[in-house]
Amino acid sequence: MFRIPFGKQDHLCNQVSRRDALTVGATGLLGGLSLPAMLDLQAQAANGKAVKAKSCIFIMLEGGPSHLDMWDLKPDAAAEIRGPFQPIATSVAGTQISELLPRCAKIVDKFAIMRSHSHRDNGHQTGRHQVLTGYPPPFRDGQAKGVPFNELYPSLGSMVIRELGPRGVVPPYVEMPEPLGPGGPGFFGPLYAPFTIETDPVDPTFQVRDLSLSKYIDQERFQRRKRLLQGADALGEGGQGAGRAATMQAYYEKALELVTSPEAKRAFRIQDEKDTVRDRYGMTSIGQCSLLSRRLVEAGSRFVGIAHGSWDTHVDNFTGHEKALVPPTDQAFSALVEDLEQRGLLDETLVVMMGEMGRTPRINKDAGRDHWAACQTVIFAGGGTKPGIVIGASDATASYPTTTPYSIQDLLSTVLTLMGINPAKIYQTPLGRPVSLVNGGKPVKELLA
Repeated sequence: MFRIPFGKQDHLCNQVSRRDALTVGATGLLGGLSLPAMLDLQAQAANGKAVKAKSCIFIMLEGGPSHLDMWDLKPDAAAEIRGPFQPIATSVAGTQISELLPRCAKIVDKFAIMRSHSHRDNGHQTGRHQVLTGYPPPFRDGQAKGVPFNELYPSLGSMVIRELGPRGVVPPYVEMPEPLGPGGPGFFGPLYAPFTIETDPVDPTFQVRDLSLSKYIDQERFQRRKRLLQGADALGEGGQGAGRAATMQAYYEKALELVTSPEAKRAFRIQDEKDTVRDRYGMTSIGQCSLLSRRLVEAGSRFVGIAHGSWDTHVDNFTGHEKALVPPTDQAFSALVEDLEQRGLLDETLVVMMGEMGRTPRINKDAGRDHWAACQTVIFAGGGTKPGIVIGASDATASYPTTTPYSIQDLLSTVLTLMGINPAKIYQTPLGRPVSLVNGGKPVKELLA
């Protein structure tokens, strides 16, 4: 269903430079070149190469995966730091990752590992909010209610679909099997909200309920209702409603497009996949969500967000990672990357996998690891990124980066740049304040192919 997940707001006193303000104010002097067109040209010039990424699959490991036990092991550290897992060789000479990731180890030459991502927010909701929007939220962790959506900042998925638009009949922005958390269209409005699948595709009876008419409504009755709705819309301010009425009208229009589209229904019908393909991804939540995300980008979705939870391992971190969390993630991610490549889709599909934070280097008294945002690993594949590389490094305990620490804003700027979007583009909030898509940061040059 279409939802507006709770978005975000920073203070609206953003530090927009005088030069940026002059650029916005000078649109009447550009000789017919619109501001969006100018910024698009600037983005392409800054990128220096043709845009490759048409879609993005964003896998959010909610709760915070342990970078020390997956991607950035420290086998020479003290026992209270290193944990029980051993590093193994990969398909790239000199690069090692955890023994928990044997499938990913075989395809390290197909993705990039960033070991020096760092920020300061150790909260789940607040940290996730920053990762998705690039701005700090106006709420404390776990208290993400009460702020009107039109005062909030848009999330990454909403930025992508507003800038690029749809490229098929499927929803351009999809989240599954639940909302990614704080984030959403913010002041962009409901047209840029995600289509949230609130059932899990691993369920044998999986069905997207919003794609079918009620059994009590035949096609003739449906068409009568559609004409009645259109007539009612025409009575209200020439079809230009406002407030809640406009919001609901936007939802109705999106819903009508979906229930009348055989192509959209087909894209969501994961049961059409062969059993061998479904088994390749793994009959798990993250496995089947990854498979469905491949089907959706193949059909034209621009941004697909996968929420995969339970990574908040304060207690028994090692059993959780070894038995429940890492194996299905290893299988799903490796299958997704290989499948995209074999179908000729990897070059035009950017895949990002991360959590809102990492885990503490020091193991706590409950054999767990706690929240740690100061150092984290992020994985990138496809979409114009350089494969087989390791970007950045952490210290002897994976506590802090020893190379350039890449910020949330750097990551968002990189994703947008790879998709041909200028991260510095300015929008006006409903309060009339100029706000850039990304609040600072710059694309990570080492990652761009």
